[in-house]
Amino acid sequence: MNQEITNNPFNPLTSPKVFDEIKVSLASPERILSWSYGEIKKPETINYRTFKPERDGLFCARIFGPTKDYECLCGKYKRMKYRGVVCEKCGVEVTLQKVRRERMGHIELASPVAHIWFLKSLPSRIGLMLDMTLRDLERVLYFENYVVIEPGLTDLTYGQMMSEEEFMDAQDTYGMDAFTANIGAEAIREMLAAIDLEAEAEQLRADLKEATGELKPKKIIKRLKVVESFLESGNRPEWMILTVVPVIPPELRPLVPLDGGRFATSDLNDLYRRVINRNNRLKRLIELRAPDIIVRNEKRMLQESVDALFDNGRRGRVITGANKRPLKSLSDMLKGKQGRFRQNLLGKRVDFSGRSVIVTGPELKLHQCGLPKKMALELFKPFIYSRLEAKGLSSTVKQAKKLVEKERPEVWDILDEVIREHPVMLNRAPTLHRLGIQAFEPVLIEGKAIQLHPLVCSAFNADFDGDQMAVHVPLSLEAQLEARVLMMSTNNVLSPANGAPIIVPSQDMILGLYYTTIMREGMKGEGMIFGSIEEVQFALDNGDVHLHAKITARIPQIDAHGIEIEKRFETTPGRVRIGALLPKNAKAPFELVNNLLRKKDVQNVIDTVYRYCGQKESVIFCDQIMSMGFREAFKAGISFGKDDMVIPETKWSIVNDTRGQVTDFEQQYMDGLITQGEKYNKVVDAWSKCNDKVTDAMMDTISAPQKDDSGAEAEPNSVYMMAHSGARGSVTQMKQLGGMRGLMAKPNGDIIETPIISNFKEGLSVLEYFNSTHGARKGLSDTALKTANSGYLTRRLVDVAQDCIVRMHDCGTENSITAEPAVNDGEVITSLAERVLGRVAAEDIKVPGSDEIIVGEGQLIDELMADAIDEAGLVSARIRSPLTCEAEEGVCAMCYGRDLARGTMVNTGEAVGIIAAQSIGEPGTQLTMRTFHIGGVAQGGQQSFLESSQDGKIEFDNATNS
Repeated sequence: MNQEITNNPFNPLTSPKVFDEIKVSLASPERILSWSYGEIKKPETINYRTFKPERDGLFCARIFGPTKDYECLCGKYKRMKYRGVVCEKCGVEVTLQKVRRERMGHIELASPVAHIWFLKSLPSRIGLMLDMTLRDLERVLYFENYVVIEPGLTDLTYGQMMSEEEFMDAQDTYGMDAFTANIGAEAIREMLAAIDLEAEAEQLRADLKEATGELKPKKIIKRLKVVESFLESGNRPEWMILTVVPVIPPELRPLVPLDGGRFATSDLNDLYRRVINRNNRLKRLIELRAPDIIVRNEKRMLQESVDALFDNGRRGRVITGANKRPLKSLSDMLKGKQGRFRQNLLGKRVDFSGRSVIVTGPELKLHQCGLPKKMALELFKPFIYSRLEAKGLSSTVKQAKKLVEKERPEVWDILDEVIREHPVMLNRAPTLHRLGIQAFEPVLIEGKAIQLHPLVCSAFNADFDGDQMAVHVPLSLEAQLEARVLMMSTNNVLSPANGAPIIVPSQDMILGLYYTTIMREGMKGEGMIFGSIEEVQFALDNGDVHLHAKITARIPQIDAHGIEIEKRFETTPGRVRIGALLPKNAKAPFELVNNLLRKKDVQNVIDTVYRYCGQKESVIFCDQIMSMGFREAFKAGISFGKDDMVIPETKWSIVNDTRGQVTDFEQQYMDGLITQGEKYNKVVDAWSKCNDKVTDAMMDTISAPQKDDSGAEAEPNSVYMMAHSGARGSVTQMKQLGGMRGLMAKPNGDIIETPIISNFKEGLSVLEYFNSTHGARKGLSDTALKTANSGYLTRRLVDVAQDCIVRMHDCGTENSITAEPAVNDGEVITSLAERVLGRVAAEDIKVPGSDEIIVGEGQLIDELMADAIDEAGLVSARIRSPLTCEAEEGVCAMCYGRDLARGTMVNTGEAVGIIAAQSIGEPGTQLTMRTFHIGGVAQGGQQSFLESSQDGKIEFDNATNS
C-alpha cells in the first residue's frame, strides 16, 4: 500500500531530490513565510477532552495537515477520493497524515528580536558587522541603552551609546527631530539594513592599507571576512534579526498521551508556547497604548523567550520545566554527542547485530571466533529462511519462522551451511583505531558468550574481565568480500600506526616461551648430543633430558641458495622445540630463537617471519607459538608467593647512610649555608639515589642464579621471570613490593621530601600510608579526566586530516626533507634507519666518501637498505615527504611511502589522514595518564659525552672555555 502511495502521481509529497551539495544560509522573513502553511496565533496544543488539535494552535490541523490519512478534522470528507479537497467547515486539506512531519508554520512577531546564534557565538557576527562590542549590543537589545542611528547635524556620532537620561538631555538640547536614536532589536535591525555591503568592503580594504600596529589590522580583517561572506552568499545582514519565527512541524515535537490522562510532550512545545504567550501579550499592550516601560519589559521578555527557543541557557537564566530540568532547545537537539548529527545520522542502529560478553578461545585459529548458537540463529535468520525454502523444507516465511522457533535439527544443519565462509565483524567499544573492528569466521559454540582468539586482544585492547563485544553480519556479497579481504584478522597482522606486528603473544604465552628457552647449568642430560629434532622430543618425553639442559643438536636449515643443510647448535631442548615451529626459510634461521626469548624478541621473531615467509606462514607460526606458550606456562606451574619478593640485606644500611646525608643538608640549611630550594633539591636527589641503590640491590639478589641441593642451577625467581620476560609487572612494581616505595608526588606535581622507606611486604606506617594516598587518588582522577580529553583530541585530528587521501602515484615534486636520527641527552632514540624505513629516497643515497649507491632516487627504502644506511654511518638522508607533496588534492603515493599495515607501497585511495589521526589518538589515551603511583623522580642531566658512530677527527671552531 505504501509503495502504491509513493508511486502515485497524485501523491502530495514531493519526490526525493537528488543533489550534489548542500548549503546552509540565513532565512529571510519572506523565505520563512514561503515555507509556512499558516500563522500560529494561540499557545494551545490539543483539546484535552476530544484530543483534537486546537484551531490556530501549535498542532492546528488547518495549518499542518490532517491527523488521520485522508480524513478532515470534522469528518465530513473521508477516504482517498477526496484527495486534495479543503474542507469548508474545518479548513483541513484531505491528504496523508505524514505531511504533519514536513509542513511548517510561523509566528509573526510584534517586535523584532535578535537571533542568539549570531549575537552570542564568538565572535559575534552582528557585533562584527556593526563594529560594536557584545556588551554594548546586549545593552541595546535588552533595553538598557539607546544607540544613535542618524546623528543629523548634532555633535552625536553614529553608533554612540546613550543612557535614558542622556537621551532625554539630547532631545532637550537638540530637539526631538534633530537626530534619530533607538533602542532594542529594531534599532539594530535598522542599522544592519542601512549597511551597503560593497561600499563597506571597499572602505575596510582602504582602512586595512593604512592600518598600523598589531591588533587593528586583525580586527579589520575579521570584519572584512564577514562582509565578504555576506556578499558572496547573497544573504542580507538584517536577516540576523528575526521578525518572523518559523515553527517546526508538529510530528517533530510530538505530544503523546500517557496512561491516566497525562501527556508527555517535547520541550519545544513549552518553549514555543512561551514565545506565543509573550508575543500575544505584547501585541495587546501595543494596541492598548500601554506605558513605554511596560512595553519594553514585554519586548525584553519576548527576546529572552526566543533566545531560549533557539539556545536555552546561552544567555541569562536557563528556562526549566516543571521538574526543574532545563528545557531542550533547538540547538540542544542538534549539538553534541546526543544531538541529531552524531546520535542519529552518524550513529544509526543496525539490524543483524548482537552483543555479548567475551571469553577466551585458545583452541580457535586466528581467523575464527566462537559465536553462541542461539545468537547465530538470530543473526542469520534471513539466510536460514531462504535456504529452508530452497530445500523445500518450508513453503512460506511463516512456516520457516515456526521451524526456526522450534529449533528443529534440520535448522541447525542449515545454520552450519549458512555460516560456512560467511564472515562476521566483531567490534569492541571504544573503537580507537581501525583494528577495533575486525572480521572473523564464526564457529558455533554452546553457551552464551562470544569466544575471542587471545592474540587479537591487544588490537581490540580487550581483556576477559567482563568486556562485551558487538557482532555485525555483512549481508551483501560485496560487504562479505570486503570483510574477508580488508578486515579479516589474518590480514591485519601489522599495526597501521608503526608497522610492528600487533598479533604478538602476551602474559602467559610470553611466560611460557621464556620458561621454555631458559638455559640452566647442571641439569639432567647436560652435554648430550642429538642428531635430529625428533630425537630431542623423544628424550624429553622419556625424561632423559631436562627442558633447560645445555645440549648440542643438529637442526635442518635452509642456506642462501635454498638448499636444506644440517647445522650443529649449542642449545636447549626447549629452544629446539620452538625452532621446530619456525618456517623453513633462509631468512628465518634457528639463531632467531636460540636465546632467551623475552617479549621484544618474540615480536622480532614474528616480524622477521612475516617479512620473509609471508602472511600465511606467519599466521600459522603465531597460532603454534601461542599454543606452546600456554601449554608450557601451565606445565611450568610458575606462581607468585610472598617469599618470591626478596628484600635486599643491604637496604637498611643504604637507608641509614642517606638519612645521615639528609641530616647534614638540614644542618647546612639551619646554618644558612644553603637555601630552602637547594636543600629541597639535595634531599630529593639523595632519596632518589637511595631508592635506585635499594632497587639495584634487590634486582641483584633476585636475579642471581641459585644452586639447589644437588648442585644444579635452581629455577629462576618466579616474579623475576614474570617481569624480565615482559609477561607482567616491571622493575618499578617489584621495587615497591620488595625494595622501598620511594618518593611520592603531591597532586600538584611537587615531590614530598620524606620518602616512603617501607615496601608493601614490610607494610607501611600510618604516615607513609597517608602520603601514598596522595598519588593513588591523583592517578584515579587524572585517568577519568584525561580519557575524555584524549577522545576529543582524536575527533579533532580526524576532522582536520580526513581529506588527506592518496590521490595519485607521483606528483613529480623536486622538494624533499632531510631525515636525521632523533637524539636526546646524547642517546639515539630513533636511528636514521628507523626514520627512513618505508620512505622514498629523494636523491641517490651513497656511502660517505665513495660513489657506491645504497638507494637510488625514487626507490622505496626497505629493511635491508635501511640497515645498509646505518652501517654506512650516514648522518642524514633526503627523503620524500607528505609535507612537501605537490599533489593538488591529498598526497601522492611516492611522497607517502609504505603502507605500514601491509608492508608494501601505499595504494591509491588509502585514507592516510584518518590512519594518522587514529595512530596519534589511540596511544594518546594511554600517554595522557601521567599517574604518579610509581613515585619516581624525573632526572634530566646534562650530557657529559657524545658517542660518535664513526671514526674521524673533530675540529672546534672558536672553542672557548665558558
